[in-house]
Amino acid sequence: MIPDPVPFDRLQRALVIKLRHHGDVLLTSPVFAALKAHVPSIDIDALVYDDTEEMLSFHPAIREVHCVGRRWRELSAAQRAAAELDLLRRLRAARYDLLIHLTDHPRGAWLARALGAAVSVAPLRGGRWWRSSFSHLYPTVGGGRRHTVETHLDALRRIGIHPPQHSRQLVLRPGVAAEQTIEALLASHGLSGRPFVHLHPASRWRFKCWSDEATAGLIDRIQGDGYRVVLTAAPSASEQQLIDRVIALCRHTPAPVNFAGMLSLKQLAALSARARLFIGVDSAPMHIAAAMQTPTVALFGPSGDIEWSPWRVPHRVVASRIHPCRPCGLDGCGGGKVSDCLMTISSEVVYAAAGELLRETA
Repeated sequence: MIPDPVPFDRLQRALVIKLRHHGDVLLTSPVFAALKAHVPSIDIDALVYDDTEEMLSFHPAIREVHCVGRRWRELSAAQRAAAELDLLRRLRAARYDLLIHLTDHPRGAWLARALGAAVSVAPLRGGRWWRSSFSHLYPTVGGGRRHTVETHLDALRRIGIHPPQHSRQLVLRPGVAAEQTIEALLASHGLSGRPFVHLHPASRWRFKCWSDEATAGLIDRIQGDGYRVVLTAAPSASEQQLIDRVIALCRHTPAPVNFAGMLSLKQLAALSARARLFIGVDSAPMHIAAAMQTPTVALFGPSGDIEWSPWRVPHRVVASRIHPCRPCGLDGCGGGKVSDCLMTISSEVVYAAAGELLRETA
């Protein structure tokens, strides 16, 4: 039986598991910092999906980031088995004493059993198999009452670590290569050392997107005040088309600078770090901007702003006040992929929030 609280002097290696999307993974970054601050001698690894690795690579508290391939399911049975066995072999070789699983993904329970860590922590869930897989379970507080970062940190609180305030910041390191790339790209557009506003209007989830017309109106207003607007988006066809539609609707000249589909996640972070202000919807780029300590205006529709708002950075949340049904958590009204609570937000309201934040952080 493991004593409670945990005897940290016996723990040498830890594995933290977060198998979710980019923003979710970034919001785990304080867990690594807080654990390392409490147990400086411990080596900490992470296990994430391969497309989210950039959210944690170069984190000063992380020794190694292990990855599960998003596309392993597309491999043949033999190829997938080989990939899974290779990952398991590498994880077993690390001989983890502590395993922290931050979701209800079943892989975490299997690994807790397969790796045999003396201390294993996970959210409290129903089911005998799940509960018997871990040595420590922690309750999660729902109902939109706490930020996701604090929910993650409950895993540490369960084993006797109560993170001080200074260790709860998001951590994201772009790296030298990304910094140099962005500096050269901005210089090529005459923006090196000049103030600009970074606007990322897209999301992989259509129901989180604002209207094209309102986005274009906001760009015109901001550029009319003398700030250049730099647009970004993922390289997907749908996000590229969204950016093309917005630019076509803009009336102010010159047109906004378009970096859509051109940047890696590390480069996106380096860009946000240089921006005077970030504006976007509830998406990973919004959390990236917050991690880079860039003042942030975030538009929220069906998702909950208490759980997902910009963390520990000067910010404004813009959300509808005429839709008492939000946050509903649905993928658009009636499941139709379009959210009225977002579409009814005017460019004037977002412009006012942006202006207020720019003045406060000048």
